[in-house]
Amino acid sequence: MAETWPKGVFPARLIEKLHGEGAIIASRPFDADQVQPASLDLRLGKTAFRVRSSFLPGPSHSVAERIEALKLHEIDLSNGAVLERGCVYLVPLEESLSLPPEVSASANPKSSTGRLDVFTRVIGDRARGFDQLPAGYNGPLYLEISPRTFPVLVRTGSRLSQMRFRCGDSRLSVADHQALHASDTLVIGGDQPVGEGVALSIDLQGQGRNGLIGFRSKRHTAVIDVDKKAALDVLDFWEPLYARGRSELILDPDEFYILVSLEAVHVPPTHAAEMVPFDPLVGEFRVHYAGFFDPGFGHSSAGGTGSRAVLEVRSREVPFLLGHGQIIGRLIYEELAERPDRLYGTDLGSNYQAQTLKLSKHFKAFEG
Repeated sequence: MAETWPKGVFPARLIEKLHGEGAIIASRPFDADQVQPASLDLRLGKTAFRVRSSFLPGPSHSVAERIEALKLHEIDLSNGAVLERGCVYLVPLEESLSLPPEVSASANPKSSTGRLDVFTRVIGDRARGFDQLPAGYNGPLYLEISPRTFPVLVRTGSRLSQMRFRCGDSRLSVADHQALHASDTLVIGGDQPVGEGVALSIDLQGQGRNGLIGFRSKRHTAVIDVDKKAALDVLDFWEPLYARGRSELILDPDEFYILVSLEAVHVPPTHAAEMVPFDPLVGEFRVHYAGFFDPGFGHSSAGGTGSRAVLEVRSREVPFLLGHGQIIGRLIYEELAERPDRLYGTDLGSNYQAQTLKLSKHFKAFEG
C-alpha cells in the first residue's frame, strides 16, 4: 500500500523524506543549508540558455523542445557568468521531481532575488502555468531568469528560487485566519481587520528610521554577484528616499523600489504564509516578487517579535501615486503538515528576521 502523506505544507523533515525516497532527485548532495523550514532552495545547473522570449511549453511540449526552438546561445555557468538586464535565460536546475500522486509543488523567488529585481519563474515539462507543478509531477525543472534592473553574476549552484511541497488544500478560511490571529497575533499595527488573510499597507512616514521610507534603484550599475554577502556599497546601486512632509510617493514607470509594510507580521511555528497581490484593481503596480514567509518569521522565540514585510514594487505603464497606509498586499496562511523541527530566525542565520526596511543581503549596512 502506498504511503499517505499528511495534509498541509511540508516542513523540512518531510522535504528531506521526499528526497530520501526519491521524490526529489538532485545531481549532487544537498547543500547543508539548502532545506529551509518549509521550502527547498533550488540550485542552478551548468548551462544557461539565452532565449528570444519567455514561454510556457504547453501540454504537448517539453521545456527542452521549446529551448531548442528559441535559444540564441548557450552560456557555461561552471566558472560564473553575467546575466544581462532585459534578457531572458532558461537554466536547467540541479533538482528534478518524481512526486507522489498526492503531493504538488509551487515555487517563488528567494527574498534576496526579489530584492534585486531579478524576475524568476520555475517551469516544468508540459506546464500550463509558471511556478506550479501538479501533484505527481515527474520530470526536470528549469528556471526562467530575467534581471530587470541590475546585471547579475551567477554560477552553477547559485540559489535564486525556492520550492514548497504540499498535500491537499491547506489554505486557511476567513474564520480560521481570525481564530489564528486571536490566538497568535498575526499582525501588529495597521487598522485592517484580519479576514481573507492579513492585509498589509505601505509605510511612507519612516518613523524610527529618520524618515527613510525606501530605496529607488539606480541605472547602469556594476554587476552584483548573487553569492556574495555584504560586499556592495548601497549608494552605488540605490537612491535613498525620505519622507518630505506629504506621506505619499509617486512611482515612476519602469523604476524599481524597495519599500516596507506599516504592519509587523508574525508567522507562528505551526503555519507558513505567502504574499499575494491585494487586488489588481487598486493600482497599476506589481508588489512583491518573493512571496514565501517561513514558519517562525517574526516569532519572538526565533528572534523576531514581529517583522515588517519588505516590498519590491514596480509601476507598470503610468506614474502611480501611493499614499501612506494604502493596502498593497495580503498574507495568506497555510497549515503545516506537521510541526517543524527548525524555524526561520536567528538559529538558522536567516537574513531578514526582525527586519524593518532592509535591502538584500548583498549590500553593506546602510547608515541613512
